[in-house]
Amino acid sequence: MSADTHLLPDPHPIDVFFAPRTVAVIGATEEANSFGRTALWNLISSPFGGTVYPVNPQRRSVLGVKAYPTAAAVPEQIDVALIVTPAPTVPGIVAECAAAGVKGAIIVTSGFRVAGQAGGALEQQALAAARQHGMRLMGPNCLGLIRPRQGLNASCVRTAPLAGSLAFVSHSAALAAAVLDWSLGEKIGFSHFISLGSMLDVSWSETIDYLGSDPGTESILIYMESIGDARAFLSATREAALTKPVVILKAGRTEESARAAASHTGNLVESDAVFDAALRRCGALRVNSVTNLFAMAELLARQPRPRGPRLAIVTNAGGPG
Repeated sequence: MSADTHLLPDPHPIDVFFAPRTVAVIGATEEANSFGRTALWNLISSPFGGTVYPVNPQRRSVLGVKAYPTAAAVPEQIDVALIVTPAPTVPGIVAECAAAGVKGAIIVTSGFRVAGQAGGALEQQALAAARQHGMRLMGPNCLGLIRPRQGLNASCVRTAPLAGSLAFVSHSAALAAAVLDWSLGEKIGFSHFISLGSMLDVSWSETIDYLGSDPGTESILIYMESIGDARAFLSATREAALTKPVVILKAGRTEESARAAASHTGNLVESDAVFDAALRRCGALRVNSVTNLFAMAELLARQPRPRGPRLAIVTNAGGPG
């Protein structure tokens, strides 16, 4: 081992999702307007530099690309599997992928804990199968992720965002789609566009830590419905906020919105006052509406951050100044 090898940084636990060399679409199909078709088309029409494998036991090819019956039949090791099959099939597919050495899986499929006890059991089966082989999971109930500058579109959105320096991360697939539509009209670009869904495995803390250390990301915008591991989340947010703005819109300011958020992702929504105080202590900025999140995104994208202690305040009253 050379001396230079010792200087290389350790890989981040979720690096594999953002720089895959091989991606398999499990459930790839040619059916119009299906997630299986959209996901495959996004990958094969994007210049991310890797190889894409459709997996469908009922087809020999999909969109002109040779298909394979299972993940294990793919001739290369798969870095990331994008799973778009019905919920009851997902635990078995996750187990099959994990046993085949797949490093990470993005589960687009919905219908898990939000569908009740049976759906929650499916989630736990999938998680147990993944952990048995050290495979990471993103989702379920998500859109996937996009890195526009790198040409990686491992998602089920039909229009890719522009490249830029903002990272956007969302619990909600619906809100992520709304932000994407708005950004295209305003010509706002992103370094990362990530839909985490129900967050069965990959967490807020890991995602924020990854984006905080990413040199192509200058600001981080987040829509969240629950925190998960509060200590890890606040630690990662505090560290990231030392070098770049972290802006958060969190559901649950009222009892009604808290109940709506919990029913959407199946997660508990924490005390709003406690969350507010914690964010202030770790240096993140909280906005209280989707409109303000959009405004903050536009401000951060268009206005360079000031360098050094060069802030001047002009006021016509002594108190506010």
